[in-house]
Amino acid sequence: MKQALVDDTEDVSLDFGNEEELAFRKAKIRHPLATFFHLFFRVSATVTYVCCDWFSRSFVGCFVTVLLLLSFDFWSVKNVTGRLMVGLRWWNQIDEDGKSHWIFEARKVTPNNMAATEAEARIFWLGLVICPMIWIVFFFSTLFSLKLKWLALVIAGISLQAANLYGYILCKMGGESDISKVTASFLSQTVFQTACSDFQKPGLEGLEIHQH
Repeated sequence: MKQALVDDTEDVSLDFGNEEELAFRKAKIRHPLATFFHLFFRVSATVTYVCCDWFSRSFVGCFVTVLLLLSFDFWSVKNVTGRLMVGLRWWNQIDEDGKSHWIFEARKVTPNNMAATEAEARIFWLGLVICPMIWIVFFFSTLFSLKLKWLALVIAGISLQAANLYGYILCKMGGESDISKVTASFLSQTVFQTACSDFQKPGLEGLEIHQH
């Protein structure tokens, strides 16, 4: 009887580490403040642009307010929310010869410093992709309605948000130089992973810096 119990227990394999990691990744929001500000500035800029005529009749006041919100969004997403929510960071620097270099960094995944949760990753990427598309719609609506005084602001919105999108796509894909190939691969991967409810995969593990 004792020997049978020993044999039964020897076949049991318990992996508490995987269960803890799975439970962590299924957690809803780990960084609620960062998640809030990831959406707050860009949504506020969009709403203010659409409803500026209701808020104020001053074109300059609306222009400056939306531009400030877009700038705050660019800085916070590039320097704070991307690092906290998905463990990625990018920046661009100019060397002594005047050449531009893209630098990408991925957070090292350890038992004490796990990757982002699925909910955070999904919010981060959806917000990063959808908002530039909205500003592209604003561009065509402004152009066709001949409201040319808003055109500079819309172009600024597209430029700032597209820069973050471009940087993070390259960062997630490891600094691949062919942006058309990267974008197609990223969008197909995003759609597939969202449909499977498994958006964030550890694509860049370890503290890796890629320079392009």
